[in-house]
Amino acid sequence: MSHGALALVVGPSGAGKDTLIGAARAALADDHRFSFPRRVVTRTAVVELEDHDSVDVNEFGRQKLRGAYALDWEAHGLCYGVPAAIDAAMVAGRIVVVNTSRKVIERAIEKYPNCHVLLVTARPDVRARRLAGRGRESAEDIEARLQREGAPVPDGIVPVIIDNSGGLDDGIDAFVGALRSIAD
Repeated sequence: MSHGALALVVGPSGAGKDTLIGAARAALADDHRFSFPRRVVTRTAVVELEDHDSVDVNEFGRQKLRGAYALDWEAHGLCYGVPAAIDAAMVAGRIVVVNTSRKVIERAIEKYPNCHVLLVTARPDVRARRLAGRGRESAEDIEARLQREGAPVPDGIVPVIIDNSGGLDDGIDAFVGALRSIAD
């Protein structure tokens, strides 16, 4: 493979995106075709639940002005950034796997034509249980979040859908399989 690809992992809160990405990072640790960069978020990371670097809003803005992010967006009152270092990883032929927002898909495809969208889903009851387990939101906030399905995947984009409603091993197998199919 002479060029890399960007694998955008999208889906609603509580679908298990961070869990699947973490499991794939471990499962593919010896496969140098893959890169799993840490994104930057303007919220303190809960280590067991999320894998990101935290900065305050002012520092995020300064980093953005310096070109630190290949992609960035705002959601749920927070700023998110994917490090500009992904460019070098893709030039080196790697598959870069990032947890991102559906809002950034079109911009990502314009910038990185070899882009794949993996849509992680889970039934609302499963998502509600996972969101409650995080302990960050009240029951009312969780219900409101479940009612907001989020931005749709843009027209013309056919995502690979990973249903993560069942057992964790099934979700991991489907997710890792989808990543390997991008690389092959």
